[in-house]
Amino acid sequence: MEPDISINLDTSAWITLGVIGVLLMCSAFFNGAETAVTAASRPRLHRLAQLGSRRARAVNRLRERQDRLIGALLLGGTVVNIAASALATSMLIALVGENGVAYATLAMTILIVVFGEVLPKTYAIYRPVRTALAVAPIVAVIVMVLAPVTRAIEAIVSAILKRMGVRLEGRLSRESIEEELRGTIEMHAEATPEEGEARLMLHSVLDLGELDLADVMTHRKDVYAIEADAPPETIVAEILESPHTRIPLWRSTNDNIVGILNVKTALKAMRAHGGGAPPLDLAAHAAPPWFIPDSTSLLDQLKAFRAQREHFAVVVDEYGAYEGIVTLEDIVEEIVGEIFDEQETPVAGVRPQPDGSHVVRGSVAVRDLNRQFGWRLPEDEAATIAGLLLRESRVIPESGQVFEFYGFRFEVLRRQRNQITSVRIRPPQEFRGGRPQSGAGAPAANPAMPAHSAASG
Repeated sequence: MEPDISINLDTSAWITLGVIGVLLMCSAFFNGAETAVTAASRPRLHRLAQLGSRRARAVNRLRERQDRLIGALLLGGTVVNIAASALATSMLIALVGENGVAYATLAMTILIVVFGEVLPKTYAIYRPVRTALAVAPIVAVIVMVLAPVTRAIEAIVSAILKRMGVRLEGRLSRESIEEELRGTIEMHAEATPEEGEARLMLHSVLDLGELDLADVMTHRKDVYAIEADAPPETIVAEILESPHTRIPLWRSTNDNIVGILNVKTALKAMRAHGGGAPPLDLAAHAAPPWFIPDSTSLLDQLKAFRAQREHFAVVVDEYGAYEGIVTLEDIVEEIVGEIFDEQETPVAGVRPQPDGSHVVRGSVAVRDLNRQFGWRLPEDEAATIAGLLLRESRVIPESGQVFEFYGFRFEVLRRQRNQITSVRIRPPQEFRGGRPQSGAGAPAANPAMPAHSAASG
């Protein structure tokens, strides 16, 4: 004899169905809140908190103890799901007998998966920040109320993991944070060349702490310097011929830098002197050189330039030997690319060829090539193309020799003594044409790229 379902539905069954509906909504809230709070953009929330958003600050506080947050939300979601399933099973057993277990399992699985899991999580994934800000006050109360239980659960979990030999790191390491930043930059594909340029700049800023001065300095053989003991008229003539505003002065040998002459200071001294006798000693108006080790990182040197209010430094090796010079402009160019003013004449360091290859001066920096053409040549092996070729070939090559490294073909065109001065580089097929892959760099109509400038200041 079939049970009289209509009588039960008129009384307790409808109340039970209403309670199950409320529990399903609670399940949707817990699951949606968990997805939203954990998936919301950390930079956006930080920015909103700086602008005074209390809800953003609440979300940030919740994420500081993410294990406790997830524990409370999972606990709440599990309790309401089990309660809803138990009520549905009890009701259907009363209505249809033992078959009610199967009916309840099927019905609650569909309802919980669709309305308690997939629907709220999908909504939260597509609107994480908005959803996180909306649920933050309620979630904060739930976390506070369930704190004793979640602490007990955390203690049990920690004990089990400790027995298994698993250690939990409380904070991300510096390397992990940097990887996350780089990944965030790469995730946002640029739609315009301007966005591609900004993307390259952000990567360059992150690289400042990894590059040494030896990677960007102007080598001593390319430095424009003046003899300190030369006649004043000779010094003036060389100052006028130079495009630089700060010029090193040497005495006895080119490697003995005794001062840095600022052109503006020299002009003021000449005006104050007003000609006549005795002749003006311009070397006496030079500033003492600032010597720094070549192992200094670009980030540390940038901070030092700002602290000392200087723009120019002399680079020495571990033995104190003169290596070259570095300027504030050199470091800024590592971020924004080459900068030329009206006094500088760009020297073509790269000449694209019709066959897709590039004739490159040996002194061109590997980083500059990677930046302009989107190549992936290793930058930590050597600073220049000539240095990279010497390191990889492990010989001093002759003109005409050909090597293949990292998918690139290198042909030595010219060599002066032991220095490689010109190389033909044929990149892999995907890099043919010399256009940057990121949309940044020099325009296609003017692809010649200057080498590192030897200018100072």
